[in-house]
Amino acid sequence: MVYSIGDKIITKKKHPCGNDIWTVVRVGADFKIRCDKCGRVVMLSREDFLRSLKNKETE
Repeated sequence: MVYSIGDKIITKKKHPCGNDIWTVVRVGADFKIRCDKCGRVVMLSREDFLRSLKNKETE
């Protein structure tokens, strides 16, 4: 599956703020994602990102 900037994704585990929906901010060897509820930004390696991903949110 191809991911691009602005995509909404759902993670397997919830963030401590209680949200599991994130927005992709950066793609490449590393992914940067932002929590839609609290705004926290997390940078993950591609491998960690793909492992923590549940699915892509459809609009």
